[in-house]
Amino acid sequence: MIVTELVSGHYRIELSVPLSDSTHGTMTHFELITARLRDSDGAEGVGYTYTVGVGGGAVHALIERDLRPLLMGADPDLIEALWQRMWWGLHYGGRGGPTCSAISAVDIALWDLKARRLGTPLWRLLGGFDPAVPCYAGGIDLEFPLDQLLRQTDDNLARGFRAIKMKVGRARLSEDVERVQAMRSHLGADFPLMADANMRWSVDQAIRAARALAPAQLTWLEEPTIPDDVAGHARIVREGGLPIATGENLHTLYEFKQMIEAGGVTFPEPDVTNCGGVTVFMKVARLAEAFNLPLTSHGVHDLTVHLLAAAPNRSYLEAHGFGLDRYIARPLEIREGNAIAPDTPGHGVAFDWAALEAARAS
Repeated sequence: MIVTELVSGHYRIELSVPLSDSTHGTMTHFELITARLRDSDGAEGVGYTYTVGVGGGAVHALIERDLRPLLMGADPDLIEALWQRMWWGLHYGGRGGPTCSAISAVDIALWDLKARRLGTPLWRLLGGFDPAVPCYAGGIDLEFPLDQLLRQTDDNLARGFRAIKMKVGRARLSEDVERVQAMRSHLGADFPLMADANMRWSVDQAIRAARALAPAQLTWLEEPTIPDDVAGHARIVREGGLPIATGENLHTLYEFKQMIEAGGVTFPEPDVTNCGGVTVFMKVARLAEAFNLPLTSHGVHDLTVHLLAAAPNRSYLEAHGFGLDRYIARPLEIREGNAIAPDTPGHGVAFDWAALEAARAS
């Protein structure tokens, strides 16, 4: 059995409602980049990654032009060996960004292929822990008026969510405090509430913000400053008084190691589509477990539910409203605050390729 085909697609996915945060501004669409692997027996595995609107062409080109030659004729069961081949094959051109996103998409496809061939769901192949994963609704809502923010929250509660995340990082800290307090009053004292600053602040600003938001008893404050400032994150954890989640912009296992060892994170938060795929995500999960840290996740909830279902130290799965539901056969199932990892072979994300064709970007 060998890899006989690797095909990548690049699509522009329009959002029904523009979304906003403190660093990316208003987002009207995102980019989906897919990787479809086939082996000599005709079996297929599908992987994917995304951007928030730019850079997808580079990821697509890396898969098509650089990763395909590294995979052709290889044994797809040797996933770790192929990951190393891709990593070192692209290493000199860059160890993060588009490189890791491209590797992630292909790695995901390899794991999907393996699970499908074995006839088992991915979460069971990865070890299996519990298919019911606590999850939260991740709002991208910084510029929503307060009444719209509360309506969105009520809609998410009606959908079965029992934890909510909102955006912070507005021009005035007092506005963030007012909005978080309004959400806390709306949800009640013990309801899990998270806030995400999307790297908006300096370290000193983040410490002031964390102290100001502490009375709201947040489950965590997410990405308070840039991911490059490891020592700064450690200061925020020590001096801010709130648990800190970060990791969606960390692109290698070694970056997670540095952040965790420095004490700069309470909830490590890898994104399987940019950290190096399933292979690296699960290594981060085990690293966090060794440090007695609860794991969370970023993005692509339909896939990531499998990974957290295999991690005994998981905390919450993030469920994002990126508009992908209309292109997949079986959107994420939410039941009493839990996302349910499906029992279908592989990761179970089945794209409507004909519908996606109308959204092709390149």
